[in-house]
Amino acid sequence: MNACNDDSRLSRVVEWVSRLVEIETVSRNSNLGLIEMVRDFLGGVGLATQLTYDARNAKANLFATIPAADGRVDGGIVFSGHTDVVPVDGQDWHTPPFRAVIDNDRLYGRGSADMKGYLGSLLSLVPELVEAKLADPVHLAFSFDEEIGCLGVPLLLADMRDRGIHPTGCIVGEPTSMRPVIAHKGLNHYRCCVVGRSVHSSLTPSGINAIEYAARIICFIRDLADECRRTGPFDEDFDVPYTTAQTGLVHGGVALNTVPNVCEFDFEIRDLPGTDVGRLLLSIEAYAEGLEAQMKAVFDGASVTFSCLGAAPSLSEVEASSIVQLVRALTHDAVRRKVAYGTEAGYFSKAGIPTVVCGPGDIEQAHRPNEFVELRQLRKCEAFLRSATLLAVPKGVGV
Repeated sequence: MNACNDDSRLSRVVEWVSRLVEIETVSRNSNLGLIEMVRDFLGGVGLATQLTYDARNAKANLFATIPAADGRVDGGIVFSGHTDVVPVDGQDWHTPPFRAVIDNDRLYGRGSADMKGYLGSLLSLVPELVEAKLADPVHLAFSFDEEIGCLGVPLLLADMRDRGIHPTGCIVGEPTSMRPVIAHKGLNHYRCCVVGRSVHSSLTPSGINAIEYAARIICFIRDLADECRRTGPFDEDFDVPYTTAQTGLVHGGVALNTVPNVCEFDFEIRDLPGTDVGRLLLSIEAYAEGLEAQMKAVFDGASVTFSCLGAAPSLSEVEASSIVQLVRALTHDAVRRKVAYGTEAGYFSKAGIPTVVCGPGDIEQAHRPNEFVELRQLRKCEAFLRSATLLAVPKGVGV
């Protein structure tokens, strides 16, 4: 009987994950098809939803609360995940990326691990949660644009605050192979724009090569990263135990025989909790100011400017918090696991909500071609969520 129940539950999860995968929510596109489908489903079981839109009304967060048996909506756990996925452009997929394909006990598709496997597992439980007599409310939080800088979650948290909802804990379901993660690095995404002076390459001395000056700043960033690797600070619980920095995108130049007048590059700093990222950026800006002075001596219109394109705060949850203890008890995992990648968990923690990262799938699958989540991971996730919600009922009250 239990095996039949387990199979039925897994089938519901797979159905939901498949529906979510098949809605193409690449960050550059709208996520409204998914959000509105979930909104209509929740409305059909009697739940009100709050949608928060971006400035263009092209994307939205969704927040919903399943009240406790006594009608309370404050307190309880918020189960959070992002709806956007990364592009598949240029990747060698063996299955259609936006169609769920099950093969060899794996569900393939973009977002299956990161992180529609978690969202589907959660949605599969909603009808039971609505019918149950819950000891505490359950909150569902689905965000937009996590993959391009966690742009949606600050709006979602502001809505929660304005509505007077203060969860006692949060579980962010990024792929961790259903093992609790209690800390992760922060992610800071910056762009540097170097403006020089364009001339024919035969007159190079009278021009200002923006690419070459940008290259000097890029090398300085690399030197700064090497210093962090040598001198720390360190936290050996992390898979990469020091703050890192790297340049990932560079654009500049129009032709080989033309001195380029503009070069832009994007770089990131992934900081350990407690690191003064502002100090590192000030060091980069101070170096760039010296180069800018050299450039202006040749051409007054030269410049070097920096802008922040996105930032996700680090997470460092205390071991004694109730949410950590709950997740550890449910997963039977006491490892102090800390990771270098970032999530929205840092935003929840910064808002005063104790938070743990725990979800189905392997982070190694995230963003890769032929992304998949194992069916056994989905089964474990459903059982975990069931224990975290449905089993927490008042004494003497049946589910």
